[in-house]
Amino acid sequence: MHTRMLAGDLYLADDPEIGETSAAALDLQDAYNQTSARQGPLRRVLLEQMLGSIGAGSEIRPPMYIDLGRNITIGARCFVNFNLTALDVAAITIGDDVLIGPNVQLLTPTHPVEPAPRRDKWEAAKPITIGNNVWLGGGVIVCPGVTIGENSVIGAGAVVSRDIPANVVAVGNPARVIRSI
Repeated sequence: MHTRMLAGDLYLADDPEIGETSAAALDLQDAYNQTSARQGPLRRVLLEQMLGSIGAGSEIRPPMYIDLGRNITIGARCFVNFNLTALDVAAITIGDDVLIGPNVQLLTPTHPVEPAPRRDKWEAAKPITIGNNVWLGGGVIVCPGVTIGENSVIGAGAVVSRDIPANVVAVGNPARVIRSI
């Protein structure tokens, strides 16, 4: 099931192997979320164990919430404010110099529209890619399969359900481009 999940195919969400991987990640998440502001070196060690990779000079303020952690890559010099939710059953790739406001959600899972497979716990996922120097305002929700181009700004509270090109400002629900930068 784990291979199917990473390929973006339907998989059973309650698969024991996936469950164990998630439990190990959640143990690291809980340890990270219990650190204090003065425990920077410990925070870094925990992030390096929890995530696929995190670049030099990047900071994530706890609490943060993940599914697996290892499918998240974060570039250099990023700042992530409180309450990031990153459901990474598919890859979440964050470029360099990205700013992420509080209460942002990066959501890769999808579920069948048909009731029977959804009831049987089938799901899939699509990757999220955030380009270099992007700013996601507070409360932004990025939906499965979305790419946000470099230098773009997503206004607070926006729901990004489609790709956003580089060098634009997008706002609203659904997010729409309102101007070029």
